Amino acid sequence: MGEAENSDVASAQVGTRRRQSDDELDFEIAFFERILKRLPNSADVLMALGNNYTERGFFEKGLRIDERLCRLRPTDPIIHYNLACDYALVGKVDQAIETLEHAIALGYHDSAYLQRDPDLDGIRRDPRFQALLGRVKRQQVNA
Repeated sequence: MGEAENSDVASAQVGTRRRQSDDELDFEIAFFERILKRLPNSADVLMALGNNYTERGFFEKGLRIDERLCRLRPTDPIIHYNLACDYALVGKVDQAIETLEHAIALGYHDSAYLQRDPDLDGIRRDPRFQALLGRVKRQQVNA
């Protein structure tokens, strides 16, 4: 198997592990929730918890976590990107587009991931998303 194929197999295995073990994910969520009570402003704990909520399908909870993270790290493009994904997942299209635009203004520039991230499926056909994607692609070419 080539290197790319190995990577694809590893990614598929990780995805399968998560889908097969909601119990493990629930354990991690409970673990991070307990830590968060002791460290309420820990960005690392909030990021892990928010990712686990989203992975488990608790999109509203993930949204609230990422809103907190944006207040803690207002200039972090990845955190704003994750918040845009949350908005897309809960059907808040205008907020998703606006937040994604802000993430790009802060420096988010991964056009390949923008094109394939399933969290953005709810806004992918929106002409504003397509315009943002085009802008990111042009920025990459000009960089």
